[in-house]
Amino acid sequence: MISISFPDGAIRQYEQGVSAMDIAKSISEGLARKVLVASVNNKVVDASLPITEDAAVKFLTWDDDAGKNTFWHSSAHLMAEAVESIFPGVKFWVGPALDKGFYYDIDLADKKITEDDLVAIEKKMVELAKKNSQYIREQKAKAEAIAYFTEKGDEYKLDLLANLTDGEISFYTQGQFTDLCRGPHIPHTGFIKSIKLTSIAGAYWKGDEKNKMLTRIYGVTFPTQKEMDEYLLMLEEAKKRDHRKLGRELSIFTMDDDVGPGLPLWMPNGTVIIEELEKLAKETEEAAGYKRVVTPHIAKESMYLTSGHLPYYADSMFPPMELDGTKYYLKAMNCPHHHKIFGAEPKSYKDLPYRIAEYGTCYRYEQSGELFGLMRVRCLHMNDAHIYCNREQFAQEFKSVNDMYLKYFGIFGVDKYVMRLSLHDPAKLGQKYVNEPELWKETEDMVRKVLIETNTPFVEVQDEAAFYGPKIDVQIWSAIGKEFTLATNQVDFNSGRKFELAYTNQHNETEIPLIIHRAPLGTHERFIGFLLEHYAGKFPVWLAPLQAKILPISDKFMGYAQEVYKALKKAGVRVEIDDRSEKIGKKIRDTELMKVPYMLVIGEKEMNEGQLAIRRQGKGDIGTVALNSFIESIKEEILERKSGD
Repeated sequence: MISISFPDGAIRQYEQGVSAMDIAKSISEGLARKVLVASVNNKVVDASLPITEDAAVKFLTWDDDAGKNTFWHSSAHLMAEAVESIFPGVKFWVGPALDKGFYYDIDLADKKITEDDLVAIEKKMVELAKKNSQYIREQKAKAEAIAYFTEKGDEYKLDLLANLTDGEISFYTQGQFTDLCRGPHIPHTGFIKSIKLTSIAGAYWKGDEKNKMLTRIYGVTFPTQKEMDEYLLMLEEAKKRDHRKLGRELSIFTMDDDVGPGLPLWMPNGTVIIEELEKLAKETEEAAGYKRVVTPHIAKESMYLTSGHLPYYADSMFPPMELDGTKYYLKAMNCPHHHKIFGAEPKSYKDLPYRIAEYGTCYRYEQSGELFGLMRVRCLHMNDAHIYCNREQFAQEFKSVNDMYLKYFGIFGVDKYVMRLSLHDPAKLGQKYVNEPELWKETEDMVRKVLIETNTPFVEVQDEAAFYGPKIDVQIWSAIGKEFTLATNQVDFNSGRKFELAYTNQHNETEIPLIIHRAPLGTHERFIGFLLEHYAGKFPVWLAPLQAKILPISDKFMGYAQEVYKALKKAGVRVEIDDRSEKIGKKIRDTELMKVPYMLVIGEKEMNEGQLAIRRQGKGDIGTVALNSFIESIKEEILERKSGD
């Protein structure tokens, strides 16, 4: 017999070889019908996997992230079975789960899948799902696996096998489809009740533009039709809010082939937003004791070798330029430059904490297939800063950074967020992570303690730390529930030593500072992309590129319109006059489409009485007020950075 412990602390005895599904059935048939996968000793496994020793077991359902992830990965296999049945002879690369749904990369040879084919594949998936086919795992010897895919002529799976060793190779079969896969999977296809294939895209094999272009099919599935209907409604709203679409319609940014992919050009409207965000950051950071710095866009290879970014980060950096026998790199991160500023002059304990900030321009070589609007770019402007402190100051400094995040969340109306505490993997010390096990434990404990003591919501994720220390990835959700990674708050115990940074303590001894890397507003690119979707392009007044538009009913009121314009400009309001010879209805509609917060309609009554007929974007008429009253009202709204709700 073996002992099985449960999350509530209960312990039960079962025969050796029992599965999590057997255990669930022994508790309740209703529970068993919900179990998709199980956590056994903190490892997510098939619910049918035999348990041979004492274990802690947790049943994972659709309500758990791991349950959803497994559900969608199993759905990718179901889609592959449907595709293979309709297009015999196709080959498959990888089919992972996503935050919402899944995809599979497919080599169709000379075939081509159209939108009409998606309907046929969906129909076939529904048919196959109803068969309740079990997902059956088989452990394979490497030689046997190679022989299987050699016979199939599948170079993609053979490439995957090249990096695997005996003892870690498994196949999964459901129905007529067999795939190389580490798993886990849901018990059977019958759990998949509602299916929607959402799009087709091209994807280079391994994300390398030098490789063959494969066909990527995206899809999403749910255990009920109700959840699918809700998701599709959200998807329609998300399409309306797509930052690429809104960015084009509102003249925020543009991309140009002659400039290059992933290199956005900020238009005047977008530049206004950038400058307002910088103004907010500078005010906030000045109040928090930061000093501003400016650093070059390039640096010598030697600096990045010192920092350790080479070779860890080389794949994400643009290739070097060679000048006079010396290699220079485009700046991919600001931190080494800031370390040089700290080290340029002697420091004592009285100088700490030493906080320096910069909206620094960085360049990163994202693969072509990974570029996405403003969310994944090759040129980015980062709200970066570094804090150099001692261990006694660390907790307060780290807390202050988190408080800064919370302040920004309040300003931008972010109600849902979570901090992801990204930890190292001890097995990868000296490879992916700096080989300092004691410092890893110490700094991870320090960060965890601050989060707990400040009641900050957080989750822990292993093997996602920076190479030099633990970090917090800030996850936020937009108004329609779409998740974004905003920024990071990182601890660095490595760079101080690497750059020989030091300060003199109270006992006249030399110590190495701890370093905090932080960027609460992330980058202009990602954050403005988020804001476009969060606000649906309807920016609050303080952030709107154009805050008010004057709409004279006819040319005879243009003189008063000019007076209003001058008064608003003097008050610091971003304002324009619509002087077109158009009917007032069209002027209002066009201004609504550009999502200008205030429309100031001027006719004879307004001119004679020194007033304005006010329309609020999306709300219509809100009344007539005196010009001076409106000026005071909008100035207050801008100064206090009101949300506009």
